[in-house]
Amino acid sequence: MSLRLRLALWYSTLTGFIILTLGLVGYAVHSRTQYDTLDHALEGAVAHVAAAHLVAATSHEPDIMLAPPILPHVGVRVYDLAGTLNASSPNSVLAPELDPATLLTQLNPPPYDALVGLVPSMTVPGMDQGTFALATTPEGRWRFYVRPLPSEGEYLIAVASLSPIDGSVETLRHLLPLLALVGAAITLLAGGLLAGRALSPVAVLTETARTIARSHELGRRVPVGDRQDELGRMALTFNEMLASLEQAAQLQQRFVADASHELRAPLTVIQANLELLERQPQMPLQEQREVLAEASRETRRLARLVADLLALARADAGVPLRHTTVELDRVLLEALRETRHLAKGQSLGVGTFEPLQVRGDEDRLKQLVLIVLDNALKYTPPGGKVSLALRQSGAMAELCVQDDGVGIPSEALPHVFDRFYRADPARSHDPGGTGLGLPIARWIVQQHGGRMTLESELERGTTVRIYLPLPAQHNQVGEVRE
Repeated sequence: MSLRLRLALWYSTLTGFIILTLGLVGYAVHSRTQYDTLDHALEGAVAHVAAAHLVAATSHEPDIMLAPPILPHVGVRVYDLAGTLNASSPNSVLAPELDPATLLTQLNPPPYDALVGLVPSMTVPGMDQGTFALATTPEGRWRFYVRPLPSEGEYLIAVASLSPIDGSVETLRHLLPLLALVGAAITLLAGGLLAGRALSPVAVLTETARTIARSHELGRRVPVGDRQDELGRMALTFNEMLASLEQAAQLQQRFVADASHELRAPLTVIQANLELLERQPQMPLQEQREVLAEASRETRRLARLVADLLALARADAGVPLRHTTVELDRVLLEALRETRHLAKGQSLGVGTFEPLQVRGDEDRLKQLVLIVLDNALKYTPPGGKVSLALRQSGAMAELCVQDDGVGIPSEALPHVFDRFYRADPARSHDPGGTGLGLPIARWIVQQHGGRMTLESELERGTTVRIYLPLPAQHNQVGEVRE
């Protein structure tokens, strides 16, 4: 069942229920009001005749007193204590004959049903002490009100036909289900049209998604228009998701292309050298060593490239690092000792160096420092200087690697963390590089909840700052020291 149909059915069901509920309440209030008004009229008619008995000169001539109708729809009768009819108004002749004494003693139900009985009375109750009764004839139901007058030795009875009220109530009772059904049907049609119109952006979004899934055209977008509601925001979010997917697909394609290119270069060199050895088995020993050295060098380069690609694959897969307490100053000193043999005329120095501990992966943190120091040495000419510093900066450990090398052009700075990106000075100083070091370094920093900044000026050098969060005890020590 479609969402449009489900919404329309819910709307129609709810509308029918509301109409039926309100109709039943209206039916009960209307019916109770009609029947209570009639009872109030009967009480008033009896009270009027009783008052006339007491004060009028015609009190002993009931026929003359009842000749003019008190109310058009209410008849009045006068009985003696033996139950004999003494007088009656002209509009009471059609009512059935009943014994007043019997009416006073029998239990008579109200003229309305149980649902109407739930509604409180809508009229002020009378002060007369009388009894109401019901009687049914082939012509319909009759409502009686009996009041004894012991001082006069008589009974007064007011009577009225319930047929007009019963007919009105019966018509309303049959009309309510019909109104509920008609309202539900109208709501079903209108709800279907409104739901279809309201859900049209969802249909467009679904069709766009289906088209993209079939054609793989991530450049398609959902038309938004001027909608500012939830569906408009959903379309905007969907377009943002498509833009993100398109960008990710483009980056993946470029990554695959760049990785293939980078892998092909060392493989080509290795294959060429091995084929050369196969074709010339009698090659002089010195030339064989040169060929094997070049093949070995490219093999190591290929191994580094594969290791870097595996590290980036872990980053893309979201594989978390294990975190333990790491003495960051010790890790930096170990990395510094390992990189000293890479220096080719550059000097490695240590600036401010504070003993600090962080929570993280020791191997990855060491890899981070090696990447940054290796980059600094590669792009610093002989005679240049590379310095390493470690200090506490608020709640962070600040690691700073500074060199006075070739620097990075300003237009290249926004791209240095892109995979396989290498600015022109970098290509000339390290033709065997892959352009994956800084992306891996940034991933390691992010996995430790830190941040990494890079400041550089062409021919003036580069400064890399890495901020890693310190444990709580270091923060407290820093606050006391400040």
